[in-house]
Amino acid sequence: MIDLYTWPTPNGHKIHIMLEETGLPYRVHPIDIGAGDQFKPEFLKISPNNKMPAMVDSEGPDGKPFALAESGAMLFYLASKTGGFLPQGLRERWQVMQWTMFQMGHIGPMLGQAHHFLGYAPEKIPYAMNRYANEAKRLYGVVDRRLKESEFLACDEYTIADMATVPWLRFPERQGVEIGEYPALKRWRDAILERPAVQRALQVLADRRRAEMTKEQKENLFGATQYAKR
Repeated sequence: MIDLYTWPTPNGHKIHIMLEETGLPYRVHPIDIGAGDQFKPEFLKISPNNKMPAMVDSEGPDGKPFALAESGAMLFYLASKTGGFLPQGLRERWQVMQWTMFQMGHIGPMLGQAHHFLGYAPEKIPYAMNRYANEAKRLYGVVDRRLKESEFLACDEYTIADMATVPWLRFPERQGVEIGEYPALKRWRDAILERPAVQRALQVLADRRRAEMTKEQKENLFGATQYAKR
């Protein structure tokens, strides 16, 4: 059994998708990042960087409970555990590694900054807004060019690289992007979002999402609370 500590964010949805696609049994433990659950000592024992998702596999590699944080590492672990969504061929396997690292190093951080400065920052800073919206468009272009030559992101089969990336591309308007300008990306994204397992995954904790955040919630997410010594 996988005990999953998560919240309905793009990084959380990566793991929801993988678990639904593999059929592994899992229990959801909400980590309300607006309420500050990520700073609780019991969660920090699992995720030292106070980021969700994180998990505990009751049947780890040695048959004992195994805790793991960092969504990219979790995807590779679950692929190794189940033998799914990570090709055996070395060429394809390293391509999956490359595109998963691309998501972790570029898509997630840069689109996260676009979300922040375009939608959440307490003051509108044109330089930051333009910088991250332009970077979002550049990254959409990278993905679009790739998908003109490959059915899926890493290779010609659906892998954890696709699962890692799709949740970040669901709401391009929040990133200053017009999705119609990237037809190959849109075709790929829409097809994956139609998968039954993906649709189930996106419903995990969906009822907990908030239309608006309070001052306290913003402080927990973006303010000094996250920098307190622990």
